[in-house]
Amino acid sequence: MTDQVDERVRAGLPLRSVVSYTGIGRTDAVVAAEARGVMVAHPLFDRITPTGIAWNSGETLAADAILWCTGFRPALSHLAPLHLRGPAGGIVVDDTRVAADPRIFLVGYGPSAASLISSHRAARHAVTYALSTA
Repeated sequence: MTDQVDERVRAGLPLRSVVSYTGIGRTDAVVAAEARGVMVAHPLFDRITPTGIAWNSGETLAADAILWCTGFRPALSHLAPLHLRGPAGGIVVDDTRVAADPRIFLVGYGPSAASLISSHRAARHAVTYALSTA
């Protein structure tokens, strides 16, 4: 990975995500889900709607739950229109589930951001919970 990053830096190219170099997340289960068509990558959506997500192109996608992996930083200003912050200025979560809107999970926010192990466990818990209530 270090060599690939060094090559890109020396060539003046923008760096990619760590995952693109390491393959983290490309487990057999992920590959199989992609092959079955049940896990499909989409570009970042432009807005959250009452029934799911939408892009400025007019495309929409229904969603019962949103799992937002924060990247270990509490950079959530883009979620301001959802009014998730409480009176003290923070977002109250129970495990990873947002108290103000239980359809939203913040994986990597709060205690789940303590380490990669914590975030993996938090992600597994959030997905399991979301699927059990869908």
